[in-house]
Amino acid sequence: MELSRLHPGESRDMSGYLDRFAAGFGVHALAHSRMMPNTRRAIAVAEFARDQGKLDAFRSLVMDARWKKGRDIGDDAVLCDLAVSAGLDGDDAMQAADAPVYLGRVDAIRREFKKLGVGGIPAFAFPQESIEGCRPYEELAAAALRAGAKPRKSLDER
Repeated sequence: MELSRLHPGESRDMSGYLDRFAAGFGVHALAHSRMMPNTRRAIAVAEFARDQGKLDAFRSLVMDARWKKGRDIGDDAVLCDLAVSAGLDGDDAMQAADAPVYLGRVDAIRREFKKLGVGGIPAFAFPQESIEGCRPYEELAAAALRAGAKPRKSLDER
């Protein structure tokens, strides 16, 4: 996918946009790569990690590996290393990367979003709109409110 479609006016490699976006979250010194990894198998392993109660740990490790360390999360050795670091069995995780049950989940999510006209990941679907690509929290929160979500009280108000 042409990333600049999501962010018109940005250069083809998107490094300037990514640096500014990450800085908004206090993340600096991204490891840029011109290679866009195929994430299908990594997402399948994430689904496996979800079933094992390790999704948050795995997702954090994958994001750090991709964005902070510039690792190829589509590479089997990298994916296995990240799975083990998240507390998963490496062999089981690599089997999950190619397992029909997990790839089926990934494909079902993509089909659902394709029906909505969404082509980018991450993607967020609300009843009357969809948002694709990395977006600031405020933009997602506003879309959730437009969809009828009710804000939670802050911890201080509870």
